[in-house]
Amino acid sequence: MSQDILINWSPQETRVAVVEQGAVQEVHLERTLERGLVGNIYLGKVSRVLPGMQSAFIDIGLDRAAFLHVADLMPNIAAKHATPRVPVAATSVTSAEPAPAMPVNGAPKVLTPNPVLPIERQIFEGQALMVQVLKDPIGTKGARLTAQISIAGRLLVFLPQDNHIGVSQKIPPAQREALRQRLVRLTATADGSSAGGFILRTNAEDATDEELVDDTAYLRKTWLRIKEAATRQPPATLLHEDLNLMQRVLRDLVSADTQSIRIDSREQHGLLIGFASEFMPDTVAKLQHYSGERPIFDLFNIDEDIARALSRRVDLKSGGYLVIDQTEALTTVDVNTGGFVGARNFDDTVFRTNLEAAQAIARQLRLRNLGGIVIVDFIDMVRDDHREAVLTEFRKQLARDRVKTMIGGFSQLGLVEMTRKRTRESLAHMLSEPCEACAGRGVVKTARSVCYDILREILREARAFNPREFRVVGSPKVVELFLDEERAHLAGLSDFIGKPISLQSESSMTQEQYDIVLL
Repeated sequence: MSQDILINWSPQETRVAVVEQGAVQEVHLERTLERGLVGNIYLGKVSRVLPGMQSAFIDIGLDRAAFLHVADLMPNIAAKHATPRVPVAATSVTSAEPAPAMPVNGAPKVLTPNPVLPIERQIFEGQALMVQVLKDPIGTKGARLTAQISIAGRLLVFLPQDNHIGVSQKIPPAQREALRQRLVRLTATADGSSAGGFILRTNAEDATDEELVDDTAYLRKTWLRIKEAATRQPPATLLHEDLNLMQRVLRDLVSADTQSIRIDSREQHGLLIGFASEFMPDTVAKLQHYSGERPIFDLFNIDEDIARALSRRVDLKSGGYLVIDQTEALTTVDVNTGGFVGARNFDDTVFRTNLEAAQAIARQLRLRNLGGIVIVDFIDMVRDDHREAVLTEFRKQLARDRVKTMIGGFSQLGLVEMTRKRTRESLAHMLSEPCEACAGRGVVKTARSVCYDILREILREARAFNPREFRVVGSPKVVELFLDEERAHLAGLSDFIGKPISLQSESSMTQEQYDIVLL
C-alpha cells in the first residue's frame, strides 16, 4: 500500500501525518516541552519496594515516581529465557544421581522452572539502578520501567546485558535461521564472544554485511558512553535520550511502500538529510523539502481530520455513524445505521453499515491512537455469514496497524472485544484536557440542583454557627433562579433559621460553583 509521510515542523511542535491511499491513518505529535520518555535510559534510585505487589517505585527525576515490576528485573528476565532445569520424574527418585531424561517406569517428567527471586531479595531502598522507560506516564500512572536495557539502531536492537541473538518475527521463518547465523558471525568479537545480544530488525532483511557491522559499532559505542555516564552522574539522572520524532520517523515508519517524506522546514530538511545519509542512505532519495504556499497539512485536509478525531461522533459515507467514548478502563465504539436506507432490505442495510464501520473503526484506532481494551458494538446481525464477513474485514483492516492488536469473535451479547497495545497517550489526551465546568464528566448539575444543594448547606451551617447574615455567591443562572422560581423556598429557609440570606452573582463561577459567606 502506497504511503506518504508529511512533517510539519515549528520550534514548539513537530507533527507527522502518515497518509495511505489519500487518507491520513496516523498522526504523531512531539512538543519541545513535552517530549516522550520511551527509550530513555536513567540512573534511577529505588524509593520504595512493595513486596505485596512484587514491584518498586523508582525515582528517575520526574514529577511522579516510575514503576518497576519484578518481571522486568534483569535476573528474572535472564531466568525466563534460560534453559529449564533438568526434568524431574513425577514419582520420587531416591538415587543421589540427577533424574534421568527419559521416563522412569513410564512416569511422566515435570520440568521445574527456573526460580524467580522476589523483588525484596534483589533490590533495596536507596539503591542506584540503571533503568529504561517502557511506557510514558499516562493519566495518573507513572512511567513503566525495565532493567533490561535495549538500544535501537537502524538495523539492529542491541541488548548489552544479554547474549541472545534473535531475528524479528515479521521476517519469514524460512529466512530467520540463516539471518541469525549471519548475525552471530558479524557480531562476534576478537575472542569469539558476542559481547551483548542483538535482534535483527525487519528492515535489515536485505542489509549488507558492511551495514550491519557499522550499526553494531554504533550501538556498542553508544552503550560505552551510557556506562561511562552512569559512573559519574548522580541518581535520578538521564543517561541517554531517544531520537526525536523526525529521526524516529525515518527509523521506524519508512518502508518500501513509502513514496515520499515531505517536510516544510528547509533547516530541518537539511538535518534529516545528514542523519539519513549516515544511518539510512536508502531514505535520502525520498526526503523532499516542501516549499508550497499552502500549509503542508492542508494537502490532505489533515487538520480537519484531527479536529474530527477529537469528536465522539464519526460520520460514515453511507449515512451511518460511530460513537466513540474513551474512559480510564476501556474504549467503547457504538455503530448506528443513522440515515442509511440504501439497501433492499434491513439485513443488507445492517450488513453494509457494519462492513463500512469495520474499516472506519480500524482507521480511527490508529488515528486517535486508542490503546487498551476496546469494545465494539456492531449493529445486531441475524445471519452468521454476515457476522463472519464483518469480523474478517475488521481483522484485515487491523492487520495494517503497526501496533499489536488482539481480537476475539462476537460474544453472546453481540459485542466484539479486542485489545490494542498502549504505547503512548491518545490523541485526545495530548490535545485536550478535562472541562473545568464538568471535570471531564461531560455533564453538569442543573441550576435547580445547585440551588437545593445551597439550601441544604445553609441549613447545615446555621446549626453549627450563629452569623448575622448568610450571603450566597454563585453563578448568574443560579442567582437568577433564586430570585425567580426558587424565591419562596429561599424566603422560607430564611424565616426558619431566623437569619437574612442575601445573593451575589459572580460571572466567573461555573454553574456548579458557589460559596456561602458568613457575615
